Amino acid sequence: MPGPGCPGDRAGSCTQFSAQEVPVPGGWSWVLEARHMNKIFPQGDGGDHAAGTEVLPGGEGAQACVTPTNRTGFLCHDRRSCIPASGVCDGVRSCTHGEDEDEAMCRDMPQSLPRFLVARCGDPSSWIYSDQKCDGTNNCGDCSDELSPVTVCPACGPGWWRCPSTVFPYCGCIPRILCRDRVQHCSDWSDEYSCPGP
Repeated sequence: MPGPGCPGDRAGSCTQFSAQEVPVPGGWSWVLEARHMNKIFPQGDGGDHAAGTEVLPGGEGAQACVTPTNRTGFLCHDRRSCIPASGVCDGVRSCTHGEDEDEAMCRDMPQSLPRFLVARCGDPSSWIYSDQKCDGTNNCGDCSDELSPVTVCPACGPGWWRCPSTVFPYCGCIPRILCRDRVQHCSDWSDEYSCPGP
């Protein structure tokens, strides 16, 4: 039976979501699973693939998880290891069986990557890994991964100072460690005159 938001009596496309708390070394972590289904017949996809799985070009499934730093991650086949999205196809085998470096998944990035690992920039031809959105760093080059209207990020965290920044790596916040260092990082100089410092 399809979950909420997935009509059972007509063809179309929908996404099902579920969450599960699982044990990980040193504690517990939440595994978020999203399943995109293209329903052609009212019977659904025939149950060939597990819920929360995005089928990859090689027929393998990929599952999303939440890393200890509360970012989107890739769940290894051991169902315990959750690696950051940006750790997929980086040339380093982080999963025990190397599924994060699978040739079919890494061959034609970003098209071959599971959708939950990819975030688009303001320039539609540019992309970043989904865990790089709202991380305080200008990963897209145009700040679209940090500022609206493309992205809505939470306010600057406790280790950051909000200002119109002039330094390329940052967009609307700079690390407080840069405050009062006698170098202008904000266009209004607030990092030198208003910021209380680290």
